[in-house]
Amino acid sequence: MSSRSRTNQLLYQAELLVTIPPGDDEHAAARQMALEESALALFELALSSLLREVTEHARLDEQRWQVLLAHDGPALAELQRLRDLKEQPESWLNWLTMQLERLHSSDGVARRAVQNSAMIAVGSQVALRHELLENLLAAKREISALRETSLEW
Repeated sequence: MSSRSRTNQLLYQAELLVTIPPGDDEHAAARQMALEESALALFELALSSLLREVTEHARLDEQRWQVLLAHDGPALAELQRLRDLKEQPESWLNWLTMQLERLHSSDGVARRAVQNSAMIAVGSQVALRHELLENLLAAKREISALRETSLEW
């Protein structure tokens, strides 16, 4: 399988996980958290696959996204474009890298919904699954544009 195919496959699988209904039994909350964290982990694998895809020609020794997207990472146009995107607060890549830091922490990223009726709901809180889906779709659009630019070179 090519890097491009693998990237597409991982994005598709992450999207599938995000759209699976968690059910309504006593395990629904735990299942939702598992689905969200699993989808996020697949999104990380897709990012790694994308980076391999756009840097194949450079034959880099280091392939970890943390290194490739660092400010002092390899000087490649495709990587610089992604670094610039990562610095934009509203971008999918900025969101993803922040969520991946949380995913790899001891607390994780998925949270149980607050069931306490005394708590005031915050209207701006968006469920992780919805954020995941929005950012997966944004990533797919950006990846298409990145691939077009790479083909032009």
